[in-house]
Amino acid sequence: MGKKQIKDKTEKVRVEDSAASDHGGAKGKNLPSVRSTSVVPYDSLTAYLREIRRYPKLSREEEKELALRYRNDRDLEAAYALVSSNLWLVVKLAKDYERTARNLLDLIQEGNIGLMEAVKNFDPYRGVRFPSYAVWWVKAYIIRYMLANLRIVKLGTTQAQRKLFFNLHKEKEKLERMGIAPRPKLLAETLEVKESEVIEMEQRLGSPDLSVDAPLGNDDDDGSAGTLLGILASEGPSSEQLVEQKQRAEFIKKGFHEFAETLKERERVILEKRLLSEERATLQELSDELGISRERIRQIESRMKEKIELFFSERIEDIDGDIDFS
Repeated sequence: MGKKQIKDKTEKVRVEDSAASDHGGAKGKNLPSVRSTSVVPYDSLTAYLREIRRYPKLSREEEKELALRYRNDRDLEAAYALVSSNLWLVVKLAKDYERTARNLLDLIQEGNIGLMEAVKNFDPYRGVRFPSYAVWWVKAYIIRYMLANLRIVKLGTTQAQRKLFFNLHKEKEKLERMGIAPRPKLLAETLEVKESEVIEMEQRLGSPDLSVDAPLGNDDDDGSAGTLLGILASEGPSSEQLVEQKQRAEFIKKGFHEFAETLKERERVILEKRLLSEERATLQELSDELGISRERIRQIESRMKEKIELFFSERIEDIDGDIDFS
């Protein structure tokens, strides 16, 4: 079939639209205006499926000629014909995932983007039919959309999770038809993933998304029951632990004040500037200030650490980890 015949098939669809429009306009001139009061439900999916049936499927020769025209000349009319004649393929593939995603039109929309990408990348010289090539692009875009939008909390963020997401339910049904209980261990061996990953994915797929701000109790409650966020365990310390940490810090601070009163002036300077200060003075700085050698300052510092540990061990049972001089 030549270029003229392909063009005629495309023009035929457009002429039919124009004729239907003109016919409707003629009727409007002869008939009186009637105001309809009935409400006719509009199904966008049905309308879309009816629309794409008007585009005929292409033969191998037609596909190759259109693909060559787009590849060599960037003929947009040829690309349009390739896309429109394969919209049926997108619908067929999208229906395979309808059970999971529920909104078929969203899947079709993403699949159509994949179909256009397939037209851009198709190589007619490889001898492969265009639908056989396009199926991978369409599936890729549908799957990407599902992973990104199916749940508020994203699923399938790793290769193993993606394998589970799309094959877990199918594998479970297969084992059940064989009369075998689909236990996590068996599923993990079949899908070549960890058993823990199978269990985790089953839990995530079997549980709906919940808002932590949703009120607990019935809808008739006044909200006094609180929200889910209020009963979830916090990753940080509890209020009791925070109070305990504060009291411990105050006790240690007071203990250092008492300990400093037992020291000589030179030792107190070393304590404040070497052990308690956030910006520790160097041995050389203290040597210049106190008029003693750096080695002597190091010895006093070392001995003072032992005194501090002894001082607090008599007051706190477990001092390890509470005072760090590193």
